[in-house]
Amino acid sequence: MEKIFKLKDHGTTVRNELIGGLTTFLSMAYILAVNPSILSAAGMPADAIFAATAVSAAFATMIMAFYANYPVVLAPGMGLNAYFAYTVVPQLAEQGVTDPWKVALTAILLEGVIFVLLSLVKFRETLVNKVPKNLKLGISAGIGLFVVFVGLNGAKIVVSDESNLTKVGDVGSPQVVLSLLGVLIIAALWHYKIKGAILIGITSTWLFGIAAELLGWYQVNAAKGVYSVIPNFEGYSVFSPVESMAKNTFFQFDFSYIAKDAVNFIVVLFAFLFIDLFDTVGTLIGVAEECNMLDEKGNLPGVGKALMADAAGTIAGSMLGTSTVTSYVESTTGVAAGGRTGFTALTSAVLFLLSITMYPVFLAIPSFATAPALMFVGLLMVKNITKMDFESDMADTIGGFFAIIMMPFTNSIANGIMFGIISWVVLKIVTGKIREIHPVMWVSFALFAVRITTMIMGLV
Repeated sequence: MEKIFKLKDHGTTVRNELIGGLTTFLSMAYILAVNPSILSAAGMPADAIFAATAVSAAFATMIMAFYANYPVVLAPGMGLNAYFAYTVVPQLAEQGVTDPWKVALTAILLEGVIFVLLSLVKFRETLVNKVPKNLKLGISAGIGLFVVFVGLNGAKIVVSDESNLTKVGDVGSPQVVLSLLGVLIIAALWHYKIKGAILIGITSTWLFGIAAELLGWYQVNAAKGVYSVIPNFEGYSVFSPVESMAKNTFFQFDFSYIAKDAVNFIVVLFAFLFIDLFDTVGTLIGVAEECNMLDEKGNLPGVGKALMADAAGTIAGSMLGTSTVTSYVESTTGVAAGGRTGFTALTSAVLFLLSITMYPVFLAIPSFATAPALMFVGLLMVKNITKMDFESDMADTIGGFFAIIMMPFTNSIANGIMFGIISWVVLKIVTGKIREIHPVMWVSFALFAVRITTMIMGLV
C-alpha cells in the first residue's frame, strides 16, 4: 500500500485511510437507495439500477484511487439523475419514443466519450474557467432547488393543483410527517458534525416508516403506488441485482433517435455535459482545499487524471444502466476523518461492491425516506447563492438569476442553463461588453438559440 499510494509522503496511515474510506461511504451510501428510487420513475428496473449504481461507483472510484491517487469517491450524480428521469425521459416519451431511457443512456455514453477526449487535450479545465462565476454558482443553486422540488414531490409534501399549479399535500399522512421529521434529523446531526448524517437520516425515517406500517398508520396499497417498506428476502439471491442489470440495462442504447432528432439530442447531451463539467471540477477543488492539495497558484496537480476517472466512470455507468457518474462532495467527510490518498477511495469502492449483497434492504427504502436526503443535498447546493455577486455586472446577475429560477419553475435543468447563457450573452452585447464573450459562450449561445427556435416552431 505504501508503494502504490505513498502514504508516508501524504502524512497518513493505513488506519486513517480505512477510517476515511468508511466515513465517505457512510456519508454517500444514500445514493444506493436514492438512485434506484429516482431512475425507476423512468421505467427502469430498480434492482438493475441498484447494481449499476454500486458497480459504476466502485469502478470509477478504483480508477480514481489507482490512477489519480486522490481520496475522492464517485457515483451517479444527484441532480443529473433527476434530470435524466424527470426531464429527459418524459420529454422523449411525449414524442412517442419507446424506452426513452435508452436514448438518455446513449447521451450519457457520448458525454463520457467527449469528456475523455477533452481530458486528453486538457481542455476541460480551460472550458470551466471561461464560464462566468455567477453563472456557475447560479446553475449549482438552480439544480439544488430542482432536487429539493423532486424530494418534496416524492414525499407528497407538495402536490399538483389545478387552480394554483401546486399546493401542500396531506400534512397528516405518514409520508409527509416522516419526511419532514427526516429533514430535521439530518439537520440536527449535521449541526453536531455526526458522520453519515444523511444516511442516518434516511435510515431513521425508513425505520419510523416500518413502525408506522406495523402499527397500521402507513397502509400498503399497491394500486395507489403505496408499497411495503419492510425488506422482502423471499427468493433472495446474492447476484440477483447483477443478473437483472445484465438482462435489462446492460448496453441498452438507442442510437436511432440521433438521426431522427439530432437537435434535441444535442441539447440533452450538452445539458448532461455542462452540468457534470462544473459539478466535477467544483468537487475536486473543494476536496483539494480540504486536504491542502492545491499548489501556490491555486491549481490542482494531476487534476487531469482525476477528470479522466470521472469520464471513464460515466462511460461505464451508461453501459451498466445508470445516469452520469461524477465526483461527490461528500468525499470531504473522509478527508476530514484523515483520508489523504487513493487508499481512502479504494476502501469506499470495496464497500460499494459489498453493498450489493444487501439489495433487499436498500430497495425497500421508500421515496419518503430518501426525500429528506434530496432536500438536504438541495440545501447544500442552494447555498451557492450566497457566493453570487448581484451588484457589479447586470449580465452576470441576470444570467445567474435565470439559471436559478428556470430549473425548478420549468421542471428542467436544461432550461435553466439555456436561459442563463442566452440572457448573459444578450446583455453582454447590449451593455457594450461583447469582447468579454469567450468563444465557448458563443458556441453555447448558438446551440441554445437553435433550441429556442425549434421550440417556437414546435419541432421539439
